[in-house]
Amino acid sequence: MTLPHGKTAVDPSQLPATLAQKLVARAAGVSHVTPGSVVMCKVDLAMSHDSSGPRRVAPLLRELGAKVWDPSRFVVVTDHYVPAADPEAESILRFTRDWVREAGIQNFIDNEGICHVVLPERGHILPGRFIVGGDSHSPTGGAFGAYMFGIGATEMAGVLATGEIWLRVPNTIRVEWQGTLSDGVCAKDIMLFLCATLGMAGGRYEVIEYTGSTVKTLSMQERMTLTNMSTELGAQTALIAPDATTMAWLADAGVDAATLAAIEPRQWRSDADAPVLATHRFDAGTLVPQVAAPHSPANSGPVDQAAGAPIEIAYLGACTGAKLEDLRMAARVLRGRKVAPGVSLKVAPASLRDQQQAATEGTLGVLMDAGAELLPNACNACAGYGATRFPAGSRAIASTARNFPGRMGDAGSAVWLASPMTVAASAATGCITDPRTLLA
Repeated sequence: MTLPHGKTAVDPSQLPATLAQKLVARAAGVSHVTPGSVVMCKVDLAMSHDSSGPRRVAPLLRELGAKVWDPSRFVVVTDHYVPAADPEAESILRFTRDWVREAGIQNFIDNEGICHVVLPERGHILPGRFIVGGDSHSPTGGAFGAYMFGIGATEMAGVLATGEIWLRVPNTIRVEWQGTLSDGVCAKDIMLFLCATLGMAGGRYEVIEYTGSTVKTLSMQERMTLTNMSTELGAQTALIAPDATTMAWLADAGVDAATLAAIEPRQWRSDADAPVLATHRFDAGTLVPQVAAPHSPANSGPVDQAAGAPIEIAYLGACTGAKLEDLRMAARVLRGRKVAPGVSLKVAPASLRDQQQAATEGTLGVLMDAGAELLPNACNACAGYGATRFPAGSRAIASTARNFPGRMGDAGSAVWLASPMTVAASAATGCITDPRTLLA
């Protein structure tokens, strides 16, 4: 087709597109979307937990006179208030369970782990899906090539009533890691490094896509750490193109063969010539273990800058630091060792399934033999809920995502962030320690 002045029409479906554009276009039911435009997207799945979910959205739905558009597409997880530590928590959990039953919600995961971990391990997150979550760390789902981001209660009520949501089509920021991570360095170190290097607004509420040979070699749970902590970079969400590693993990998670066969991973990747807002390239081989000083993930730097600082609490918990892979990393460091006198090592496995697997293979036994205290499969101290809170004046090192003042207990506590290996090494020595010295 020829236009006036000799211009030729371009078929939008033939324009190069990023992975984010492809995912949004599918959800919007169009062939191509342009960054900055606003589209209406159909939601494949919605997720909320006991803090953000029924107690927040039920009154709004009642006010609208609406019901959940599809009870099979809303997953509710209890992870913030379990186990109930006080009457308020008991009331919230009772309301959650009663409402789930009354609304006919078909996917209710009660007291079995943190939402960002149990959702994918139950096979709910698949490549190509468009998903919203009632939690800021919902971008975790992007590790599977799904477009997943966090929304507030008002938006969630709209999604539950209609099954749709407006979205400004994002730009993509490419973060490329090449090379091999040194022993003792992992995905958590990558994210702490990025928090310091790009800043906590470096994501510009756009999409970060992680690429490069380093990312391709990471396990799924390590990839989940990358996309999860992209929230700390200020991204709306983060993505990693699905591949054979993704598909194998989903098969192991119990996704049925017919569903897997219908997924074509190769279609969910950015075109080589797709325009991006920015590209950041890093050499994984030069990265060393990172530690974030109080009171921000952006206060990160090489471990030697904090080495020797005394700690009293070592906390292995949260969706960024207590998955099965995280527990295995900590056990590597602690095998044959004991927690230092005066230090409390607290371990809160991110899901019941991960805890059971860790127990079966001996990983959990290593941690317990070292002197760890086992906590419930819940958010616990990471979100400042429950009985585990850091007291005033305490000094802790944690595998969590955030160390803002008062988040994990009294505002007078001091929390350093680090990888599971660095947390474990510090527990063994009583001060912040480079894990490579113990692995050697």
